[in-house]
Amino acid sequence: MEVVKYPHPVLRMVCRPLRKVDAELKAMILEMFPLMYASKGVGLAANQVGLPYRFFIMNPTGDENRKDQEYVFINPEITLGAGKPEEDDEGCLSFPKIYAAVKRAPKVTITGFNLDGEPVKKVFKGFPARIVQHEFDHLNGISFVNRLSEQEADYVEDDVDRLVRNFRKEQETSESMTNEAIQKQIDELLASRAVV
Repeated sequence: MEVVKYPHPVLRMVCRPLRKVDAELKAMILEMFPLMYASKGVGLAANQVGLPYRFFIMNPTGDENRKDQEYVFINPEITLGAGKPEEDDEGCLSFPKIYAAVKRAPKVTITGFNLDGEPVKKVFKGFPARIVQHEFDHLNGISFVNRLSEQEADYVEDDVDRLVRNFRKEQETSESMTNEAIQKQIDELLASRAVV
């Protein structure tokens, strides 16, 4: 398992709800936490590891020893809280070394299911609310660069273009990275677990 980089097609797709969480999927979800920590991340959406499903993980502390702060949200829905949007820098594991200011709601309520299939409802404020919105956006095919002001987008344009060039080079040298091969893999994954 690895973090896919922009502009991988799975990052632009609207992820599908899961109809079942089996032992294999649970193992994949649990495998995402060490990957997130190794990458110095605080959140990771399923499509960031090539899975076209509606779930994400997070730990606002980024500390692998703080298991009490690990969350899994399967088939999540969010409601943005009232309050003036707050602007702060964000980065993304699928956009390495790119940071830019993004406006987000200061409070969010999230509902969904945990790893055991139990319903959950949580309210987050501040930085954890920002993580939830960032990861939820991923599930809708939206990356943080899509939320940038024109000025911020101009600031990171060269770095984003570099990612596109690197991805295209990888596609030219690997049959498993062609758009057709990627779409076939996505279709197979959707057929196995997702609501169609």
